[in-house]
Amino acid sequence: MFRRLLGGVAAAAVLLSASASLAQDISADRLSEHIRVLADDSFQGRVPGEVGEAMTLEYLQGQYEAMGFQPGGPDGQWLQPVTLFRFTPARAPVAYWTAPDGTQHPLAATDIQLRSSNDSGRVEIADAPVVFAGYGITAPERGWDDYGDLDVTGKVVIVLAGEPEGELFRGEYNSAYSSGGYKKMEALRRGAVGVITLVLDQASWQGMAGRPARTRTTVEGLDPIPFTGTMGAVTAMQWGSAAGVDHGAMATVDTGQFKAIELTGVRLSVDIEEAREEIQTYNLLARIEGSENPDEVVIFSAHWDHVGVSSPDAHGDTIFNGAWDNASGTAGILELARAFSLSPQPKRTVVFAHMAAEEMGLLGAYAYSVDPVYPLETTVADLNIDMLPLSGPTRDVAIFGFGQNSLEDDLAVLAEAEGRYVTDDREPEQNYYFRSDHFPFARSGVPALMPWHGVDLDEGGIEVGLPEYQALFSRDYHQRSDEWREDYDLRSAVENLTLMYQLAWDLANSDRWPTWKADSEFGAIRARSDAARQ
Repeated sequence: MFRRLLGGVAAAAVLLSASASLAQDISADRLSEHIRVLADDSFQGRVPGEVGEAMTLEYLQGQYEAMGFQPGGPDGQWLQPVTLFRFTPARAPVAYWTAPDGTQHPLAATDIQLRSSNDSGRVEIADAPVVFAGYGITAPERGWDDYGDLDVTGKVVIVLAGEPEGELFRGEYNSAYSSGGYKKMEALRRGAVGVITLVLDQASWQGMAGRPARTRTTVEGLDPIPFTGTMGAVTAMQWGSAAGVDHGAMATVDTGQFKAIELTGVRLSVDIEEAREEIQTYNLLARIEGSENPDEVVIFSAHWDHVGVSSPDAHGDTIFNGAWDNASGTAGILELARAFSLSPQPKRTVVFAHMAAEEMGLLGAYAYSVDPVYPLETTVADLNIDMLPLSGPTRDVAIFGFGQNSLEDDLAVLAEAEGRYVTDDREPEQNYYFRSDHFPFARSGVPALMPWHGVDLDEGGIEVGLPEYQALFSRDYHQRSDEWREDYDLRSAVENLTLMYQLAWDLANSDRWPTWKADSEFGAIRARSDAARQ
């Protein structure tokens, strides 16, 4: 116990050793000027592959060159190419299931919805066996394994949406296990050829089945299972009955006792064809080389893109300028880079990454995670900024992913020294931890953290701060009104960025590796590469 306590005190001492002289001045005026430039109408909403992209990347590169940074991309370049693949159905999918007696049953769009999920858009699979795998979750840290010992290689896996309710997972905050992306990734890892989400509520299924297929955009190598789909309860019951499945087994899926079962004799055949369009975009990376451990990397990230232009609103405005989202986060990364440029050379390498296509589904960050410039095994942490707080000083430092990893504990030590405290984002229904560029790092095992907008104002507390934040979000988030304002209050942003600088400085000048907490769903992924960090 004494040794454990001493270790905690020592860690706090290390964190607080970042002296005030190293905490370089973060300027609200410079932040505002960067936002003003990047959110200008001439940038046309900063859409990947369009005019605003080149303007944005040129501006960012110029800033880093002026600060004396090295290019941080592949082969000594500033840019990491990211090829986006946009898929649109070329025709309606053809599918049928075969019963144990050999009878073939055609499947219509009202029975099943299917999409290709590979890199080509073309899928032909004949007579694949079918498995029901409950929620499709394997969570060793929670003692939960829906798959059990069943081999699903070459099979189609049916899973329930979401995750079991209750505190075993994350209570009111969903875990990553609830996402369709996780279920696809896990099914692919086990060798499945397709994953179909079962929608039990008939009204919900009828609403989904009647929708036209949306365009799907992805990057090469991102969980390329051949196909995904959704189906309603009626079709699932037909398959289960044909296979002689005891439907009472469904009652055990929320207990942790259920194990995947094969629908014996049931086979699925699909024929899917989708048109593929390529869009070329880029991440931009700058770096400071570490003096002692250059292969160990701390990454700051923020997305540079927004959503472009649309039809005029009531005021004739067509441009989604994206000042708050995410010219502000981009500006924050530039200010952090400036602070590091004025500091002594860190022991570890520090990278400043501006990610593309976040608004299309975190695609620039996913592309980086699939083909990283710096090995993920020796990436110390990702510190992501997506929308700086726009308010006066706050007592709270809100973060996405509260309770996930030790970065929040390090941040709490630094915040406490300033009379502040770390809290969650207060909006569990939003699933924020899965919605910005830190998440592709987290799902790859890299400890990741993102600060958010505090609401416990120094002057007025939560009673004033929360409704002010809610009004700001309602007015400007993904709206044409999200434009640069001369009267931005960036005091809270300056406070948070100063803490992020201190946190990154500590990480970049220590030999510590942040860790996932015992109940985190990402810990087992990180553990697979433990040997690389010895």
